[in-house]
Amino acid sequence: MSRPALPPSLYAETARPAEPAPPLAGEHRAPVAIIGGGFTGLSCALHLAERGVAAVLLEAAEPGWGASGRNGGQVNPGLKPDPDQVVADHGEALGERMLALSYGAPDRVFDLVRRHGIDCAARQSGTLRAALLPAGARAAEATAAQCARRGMPVAYLDGATTTRRTGTPRYAGAMWDPRGGHLNPLSCARGLARAAAGLGARIHAGSPALSLRREGALWRIATPGGAVLAEQVVLATNGYTGDLWPGLRQSVAPVFSSIIASEPLPPALAEEVLPARSAVYESGHITVYYRLDEANRLLMGGRGPQRPIGDAAPVRYLADYAERLWPRLAGLRWTHGWNGQLAMTADHYPHLHEPAPGLLAALGYNGRGVAMATAMGHELARRLCGTAPAEIDMPFSPVRPMRFHRFWRIGVAAVVWKGRIRDAIGV
Repeated sequence: MSRPALPPSLYAETARPAEPAPPLAGEHRAPVAIIGGGFTGLSCALHLAERGVAAVLLEAAEPGWGASGRNGGQVNPGLKPDPDQVVADHGEALGERMLALSYGAPDRVFDLVRRHGIDCAARQSGTLRAALLPAGARAAEATAAQCARRGMPVAYLDGATTTRRTGTPRYAGAMWDPRGGHLNPLSCARGLARAAAGLGARIHAGSPALSLRREGALWRIATPGGAVLAEQVVLATNGYTGDLWPGLRQSVAPVFSSIIASEPLPPALAEEVLPARSAVYESGHITVYYRLDEANRLLMGGRGPQRPIGDAAPVRYLADYAERLWPRLAGLRWTHGWNGQLAMTADHYPHLHEPAPGLLAALGYNGRGVAMATAMGHELARRLCGTAPAEIDMPFSPVRPMRFHRFWRIGVAAVVWKGRIRDAIGV
């Protein structure tokens, strides 16, 4: 069975070369088998390797092939719900630990990059959550206040300050968090794979998991070229989750998020567009996000067709919106367009499951996957090494399939149109 080709994208052209990862051949034993070579699985494998546990990681294509290597490259802190809501939903003790994990997740990413010498154009230049309307600015100010009460290094920026940071008068205000930033996600994924393999993890590309079943005290995972018998298994497939475990695929909605990239901007124009070089995402119901990369290309992301794309034409609205933010970009050439499939949850929290002894699953990062999937990989490693569930910094929950999951494409389209209407009228 041939592995899927890497889809075209700016990252596919500019990322560091992939490390050799031959397909699994024959039958092998392992203390841990990880299914999925995105940020969750790679982070888990690396953190296990740092603890002396050599996992076997099975990836259907190659590390970073999915949305981990095709996202906007933003390393954003926090969860979708506000801090006070997280505590209300999960109780003070666990809620505060969830906040420490999620808002500290970018530091974990950039620390891994530094410690393992990962060449991925990483820049910890902060994240701006920008509000389009006064109501959104008040919400951002409230969120910033909730974070500040917990000692986080965040600040609310008024409209004038946000204009200076973004180069556009579009926003009424923003929340600033210096822990965020951005990177080349495919290079980062490949660097994590290299680091994990260097510490003893065995990574096999072109090795889709065809079946998962219990065989005595072990789990048996079959691939086209062999099998792994493992004491513990991690399902780390997120937006590309299949049917290896009943109901898991139906517990999230796979949503395509699209990105377009421009030709490099002249240095003077780049300084006008995003002088702070921060990652920016809008706080509307339908999020648009953007950043400048190391070559001064402008990357704009947002919702698009719920199918794969290979150029910028299907999401021309993102280019038009860039010109609305910065009229001096009129006539800019957009050289690349692509997308990847994220996983959204009904409650907007990441989901962590232990549906059977020795079987773990983590998925559903709701557009915050670079930071949160990396952090969840660490939590999975802790659990695999014996940490009690009550001490893990995200809650375990049963696998709950979404109602009417088979209509997810229709549902996503309805949510997008509803969100755009609400953003337009400011509610």
